[in-house]
Amino acid sequence: MNNVFGRLASVFFVIAITLFMGCTSIPERIEKPNILFIAIDDQNDWIGYIGGHPMIKTPNIDKLAASGTAFTNAHCQSPLCNPSRTSLLTGLRPSTTGIYGLSPWIKTLPEYKDFVTLPQYFKKNGYITMSGGKIYHGGNGRKKGDKEFDILGPGASGKPYPPQKLVKTPFGNHKLVDWGTFPHKDENKGDYIVADWAVEQLGKKHDKPFFLSVGFFLPHVPCYATQKWFDMYPDDDSVLPKIKEDDRADTPRFSWYLHWYLPEVRTKWLKEQKELRNFVRSYMACTSFVDAQVGRVMKALKDNGLEENTVVVLWSDHGFHLGEKGISGKNTLWDDGTRVPLIFAGPGVRPKQICGKPAELLDIYPTLLDLAGLPANDKLEGHTLTPQLEDKDAHREWPAITTHNHDNHGIRSENWRYIVYADGSEELYDMKNDPHEWHNVVGKAENKAIITHLRKYIPKVNKKPAPGSKHRILTYDGKTVIWQDEQVKKTDPIPGVED
Repeated sequence: MNNVFGRLASVFFVIAITLFMGCTSIPERIEKPNILFIAIDDQNDWIGYIGGHPMIKTPNIDKLAASGTAFTNAHCQSPLCNPSRTSLLTGLRPSTTGIYGLSPWIKTLPEYKDFVTLPQYFKKNGYITMSGGKIYHGGNGRKKGDKEFDILGPGASGKPYPPQKLVKTPFGNHKLVDWGTFPHKDENKGDYIVADWAVEQLGKKHDKPFFLSVGFFLPHVPCYATQKWFDMYPDDDSVLPKIKEDDRADTPRFSWYLHWYLPEVRTKWLKEQKELRNFVRSYMACTSFVDAQVGRVMKALKDNGLEENTVVVLWSDHGFHLGEKGISGKNTLWDDGTRVPLIFAGPGVRPKQICGKPAELLDIYPTLLDLAGLPANDKLEGHTLTPQLEDKDAHREWPAITTHNHDNHGIRSENWRYIVYADGSEELYDMKNDPHEWHNVVGKAENKAIITHLRKYIPKVNKKPAPGSKHRILTYDGKTVIWQDEQVKKTDPIPGVED
């Protein structure tokens, strides 16, 4: 029933926007418009305009979506922070750079030391570049000598954390995996401070057009929120997503290896500890809290008279499972792990459009160059989305391609998802009739032509992990799965799942 309401809510939202589309015109493009670049960490499709959860409340992001063109079939290049953000900001696929894990920082690789990233490209073309919060992963892009931005604001933070001696949380205040609420103030939270800084920058007069990057940490774990955001969602099982108990029965065993030894809790553990509902409410509460920070930034943009000459793009680095497919976390090639919000608004973007064409985060770089009237960068592997920003029904030749670790790829078209793993095992889902990916139909003879077509988009270049790769690196030598430096036989039980 939850799923039915969710799909209806999504349909009604699309209808409501479509009814207003008839007379909308595209705001005239401006020479060198400002760029407001808003990132959200670990944000899946639980956003109002996408309809990923029927109860989610994101009025500010939905308002932004209605003011521009919002994509409902946008996907990341990697379901992990560093490779996803590296890909978006360089315009190169993970399979091209060999960056699949939480390291290395791309500028430490000799062949990419002088590669011109997205903010640097704008800087070279007369923009002042500013960054607050999480844009690159961790401290990347913020270190002395990185030269990514002219002005650096506060870094990303999930703080404050609960006082360990006073508050008991599910994982004992673990800084990588935890959730819940405790007495603290919104004003002290890292994302509120980042929004404060962004509001301050928007209030200043600049002698150049600006490229302002604003990166929010939540709903990344530890996802703590104040009680007011929890109170928006009922403390009962109505908040839970639809979960099929034997959802992994028809998936290849290799699919488990992509998130083998990660600090991500399994649905089995959450249910045993009676924590699934608390975890889901925490994620929803943090999502609504971040939505409010987006609203504060957008209000400042309007209050300072910058709306009409600023291109706004909002995105998330990857999706997040909350019990679906047996896990709660990222690092998968299914829609829950790859599907993200992606919104463009401002000069050159038709308002009140909902676009279902496949889009990639890789496309942001060339699209922003187009909207800013800057010369094209022929080194980029993405494709501009400007045809869809002008007409949501414009033809889109390319699917969205997600890669996770070496030689594992997901291909997402308008109606299908195809996955091929490093050992050659496959999955295929009819996304039009099976949006939850509950039925792997790769073995059906009538689908051979679809598979043949989608296989054409598997990246031709598949580099081995780059030198310095650490953290969450998986390789396969044809016989053995290797997680970091630990060999895993395919018959071994999976920690936390099969024990």
